[in-house]
Amino acid sequence: MTTALAESAPLFAALGDPMRLGIVLTLGEGGPLTSARLAAERPVTRQAVEKHLAILADAGLVRSERRGRERWWSVEAQAVGSAGSALQQASRRWDAALERLRAHVEDPPDRT
Repeated sequence: MTTALAESAPLFAALGDPMRLGIVLTLGEGGPLTSARLAAERPVTRQAVEKHLAILADAGLVRSERRGRERWWSVEAQAVGSAGSALQQASRRWDAALERLRAHVEDPPDRT
């Protein structure tokens, strides 16, 4: 496993849950939102959303800012970008490996 991909493992683990992935996508599209607003769009309680946000924050995918009595959550673009770069790197490695396999299958080396 490449270093970049290994370092991104906690990000991918956090995004492996459909609810957390949905929260990140919502924050990415809608800008900073409160946990109450995020919960209003989902079939779970605000407390459940806050637990998901804590996991995402621990993975470095989101951050919060206190404004008055509320916490406003937003996506950490750098972390998402790093994960995307790691996936692109892994994709290039797999593409190269598959190309070598294709070449081997289509034109096997002589075994005489």
